[in-house]
Amino acid sequence: MTNEFTKLQAKRRSIYNLGKNVKEDKQMLVNLIEEAIEQSPSAFNSQTVRAVITFGEDSDKVWDIVLAELRKVVKDDAAFAKTEAKVNSFKAFGTILYFTETATVKQLENDFPSYAANFAGWAEQALGGAQQAVWEALSVQGLGASLQHYNPLIDEAIAKAFDIPETWQLRAEMPFGSVDAPAGEKDVMPAEKRFKVFGA
Repeated sequence: MTNEFTKLQAKRRSIYNLGKNVKEDKQMLVNLIEEAIEQSPSAFNSQTVRAVITFGEDSDKVWDIVLAELRKVVKDDAAFAKTEAKVNSFKAFGTILYFTETATVKQLENDFPSYAANFAGWAEQALGGAQQAVWEALSVQGLGASLQHYNPLIDEAIAKAFDIPETWQLRAEMPFGSVDAPAGEKDVMPAEKRFKVFGA
């Protein structure tokens, strides 16, 4: 059984063949991304998700930073060549950098000590909700995206390049752009291995 929402969910796939052939207005995309994040839930309505939206050369700069930091730790030239090809494929139309506002998390831990152990995890849940919302919103526009995690390796360089506040902790990078090649078939685990239902 599907409804309109789950049909939209099915459109959201990890697209690795991304391009820069995007006709949508950049400001429209900024508004779309911002609204998708603003409408996403967070525990205690804490709104801990932060984002930096980059286009063009600024988006490419993100991946140049990734390569520069990886080069410091990947010494083998052959291995780095494969890594370089992969990272360069993320130089699409734009990149969204996702952060958690750690000052808000710490304030909540102080204000609600009974729940203090939970707020970091709840902030991660808020990130997941925001990322999925943005991802689906982009897919509705016919754009592709994927979610990458080169943090914390790139944290310091990204913070310096984009003037990021000290309390923003980088959690993920989402390149997005035109879908130059679709995703393959998605394997889905059998429902009986994932779900339990009672009283139905």
